[in-house]
Amino acid sequence: VDSGEWDVLIAHFLGVDHCGHKHGPDHPEMAKKLTQMNEMLRSLVDHLGNDTLLLVAGDHGMTETGDHGGDSEKEVNAALFVYSRTPLFGGGPPEEPETIPQVNLVPTVALLLGVPIPYSNIGEVMAELFAGDSDAVSAALQQLSVYHINAKQVDRFLQSYSLVAQDLPAEQLQHLQELFSSAVEEHTQLLTQMQGTTVPPELKPRLGSLIGRFQRYLREARAVCTQSWARFHPLRMVGGCILIASSCLLCYVASELAVSSQSLCRSCLLYPLFWGPVGAGLLWLIHVFTQEGLDLLLVSSWAAAASQLGFFWHWWGQHLKRAHLTGSQPPLASGGLRQRLRAWLGLAFPMGILFFRCGAMFSDSFVVAEARVAPFLLASLVMLLVGKLHWDGHLTVPEGPKQQLLGVSSYRREIWYLLCLVAMLLVCVRLSSFFHQCREEIPQCRPSVFLSPLASLRNTRAKNLFYLLCVALLAGLVYAVQSWLRHYGNLNSSDPLVLFVRWGFPLVVLCIACYWAVASSADDSLGKLQELVQVAVVVFPRAVYGLASMGLLLLLCNPMTVFAKDTRESAGSIVTPYLGVPGSEVDFLHVIPQIYKRMQESQKSRLERGSCRATVAAYGLGSVYSAALVIALTLLGFLLMLLHSERLSFAFLLLFVEAFVLLHIHTCAKGLAGDAELFSVPWCAVISWLLAASQFFYSTGHQPIFPAIHWNAAFVGFHLGHSMNLLPAVLVGANTFASHILFAVGCPLLLLWPFVCEMSNSQRKKPKKESREELQEVEEHMMEMRLRESPEEFSTALLQLGLKYLFVLGAQLLACVCAAMILRRHLMVWKVFAPKFLFESLGFVVSSICLLLGISLVMRVDCAVSTWFSQLRLR
Repeated sequence: VDSGEWDVLIAHFLGVDHCGHKHGPDHPEMAKKLTQMNEMLRSLVDHLGNDTLLLVAGDHGMTETGDHGGDSEKEVNAALFVYSRTPLFGGGPPEEPETIPQVNLVPTVALLLGVPIPYSNIGEVMAELFAGDSDAVSAALQQLSVYHINAKQVDRFLQSYSLVAQDLPAEQLQHLQELFSSAVEEHTQLLTQMQGTTVPPELKPRLGSLIGRFQRYLREARAVCTQSWARFHPLRMVGGCILIASSCLLCYVASELAVSSQSLCRSCLLYPLFWGPVGAGLLWLIHVFTQEGLDLLLVSSWAAAASQLGFFWHWWGQHLKRAHLTGSQPPLASGGLRQRLRAWLGLAFPMGILFFRCGAMFSDSFVVAEARVAPFLLASLVMLLVGKLHWDGHLTVPEGPKQQLLGVSSYRREIWYLLCLVAMLLVCVRLSSFFHQCREEIPQCRPSVFLSPLASLRNTRAKNLFYLLCVALLAGLVYAVQSWLRHYGNLNSSDPLVLFVRWGFPLVVLCIACYWAVASSADDSLGKLQELVQVAVVVFPRAVYGLASMGLLLLLCNPMTVFAKDTRESAGSIVTPYLGVPGSEVDFLHVIPQIYKRMQESQKSRLERGSCRATVAAYGLGSVYSAALVIALTLLGFLLMLLHSERLSFAFLLLFVEAFVLLHIHTCAKGLAGDAELFSVPWCAVISWLLAASQFFYSTGHQPIFPAIHWNAAFVGFHLGHSMNLLPAVLVGANTFASHILFAVGCPLLLLWPFVCEMSNSQRKKPKKESREELQEVEEHMMEMRLRESPEEFSTALLQLGLKYLFVLGAQLLACVCAAMILRRHLMVWKVFAPKFLFESLGFVVSSICLLLGISLVMRVDCAVSTWFSQLRLR
């Protein structure tokens, strides 16, 4: 302050705010803190010059408990202290402090500094600060000039705003324009009638009246804007929350119906598909015949409500009908109550984690710190899963006489495998915290260095090292995927999709590596190659887009990665005929498992006896569904890594590794628990899968705030810009919701992975010494072909998994919607809760669409498998 090398000095003190939150306004600690602040201001006043103005203001008030964020008087009102060594109010301080309502510091400070008032500000200036030590008439003239400048600025803003937005009422805008025009006209006449710098006595009464008219205009303009911009529809908000809550309930009920009764579930789900279009059609007819405008959002809401009412009405009717036909039995006698209580206790852990996550959405501190809380919840859920297995006695072997005598329990060998998986998960969770983005609410936070592109590095050696590591990571990902596919026999055929996996994946990696090399090089070091580089930064990304699109098209056209070698002899039949209706669907379902078992027997006979009498040797049929999903996820991973900075590829590596570990954890837990429901995915797996999606939303450098959006993703491959807004929106959206896309598309793996791991799990359980005859009697491992044995259960399991996923997504969205509705007057609503609501809503839409695409891909593979079996049968 004493140096004088400043024009404006701004200081922000947090001590009073922290003390108020911790102790409240009436605590002795608050008195100590206020005394400390008073001493600081006293020392500051002693160093002020005669031409310095001191403004001390609070940004908000507090309640009796030290809270703020609501719209009560004590929360929205704050004190303002103004001090100057020279008199400000007409030669001396007023006898009593004056209350100036609806004032704003922004226009006041702007005019005091001699700069224009900000364009979009609608506050009222504190004109008393500009009166100085002049007489009453001169002071009134100065205040009139200040109000005139303030009113012109507000009028200019309202005119510009009304041209691009239609939310301000036209009648009130017209009234404000008339009020402003009349005040300006009178101000012009007053200046014309003045004689130099003196005011005639007959004009002095008009000064106060004109100042009052400008004040009235400013306050009415502020009231109109506040009424329009802060307009809420509580009834519609409540209706939206009820609609989302009923949708979540529908998903939960339908998922439970899918387990208990497949026919009832299908019949109930037909009603939403019927009543929804019927309700929308009726509203459209009303619109046509009445010629009245209808809100599209309102029509869609009514249609959704009609479909849900149809579902619940039919479900309740069927429930009562079944209860009447079967009769009511005592729950304890039938075991139903005990089984239901056990199921509810099993849901306590995952649903408790989900409830905690949804309930904490109402805290701005949680939303700000969610990047650290989501990994904690994921690790807690997995640890609770292991603890539940231990408490249920699934980790120990049955006690023999010796163990009972010694009182010692021995653990199963699989427990060490499970603990290693949990340790790997915790390592991935810890490492993912290195790729964080910072919010401005956390001043001590520093963004991760991995968020900046390689071009920002000045150290050439470090840049080259990171570049080599990123390219090696891509090559390692391709090698891991190809090794997995080769291990399960999905890389043996010469189909176009398999050839693309063999040669197209390395070509995609090469294009990404070339793009990273060109994009990370310094512009001044390129010299004459600058024009070539401008072409390269466009060609290589578009080549990746084209190759990935071609791979996805090949996957959709022929997703079968199975190699079949036909060496059948004429003698003998492959299948036994079905004694039923010829050509019926039951006959077809009867044939498929026999074909697959015959192929396995033939291959085993060929390997054991060395004979060449095998019928059909098929490779990769046991993992055909998972192979298609793994190929799709790899292609999507390449695209999404291209849209991020180079070093964030390490975060995507952690994403794939953690997803792989989660799949094995839940598969191992399911095997240890002896879960007989092969076609059911537990809630714990679904919730942990979604928690991992939320975790990597933050671990790929994102935050639910607009400044954290990676806008540069829109120009990857489009260096010169776009001619339309759709494509850049898709690119930026894919960059922002990359984790949502990958985990939603890969969601069916939660159902498929236990079948894929069937062979490896059984090999770990197999005793070391076993005769050849016993080996022949061991049941063949059909892996994913078990799904073909029960196609009805398979389709029902996919439906149930999708409904569970949508339920958890909907519960999180419902929490964000309720938080934004209840806390709409909160101080942080536009800073924290509203952006979180928008990001969560968009994430819900993206996840739902990608979930549908992932399930559709599995169904496409299922159709291809059915076609393949039918062709094999006709040969």
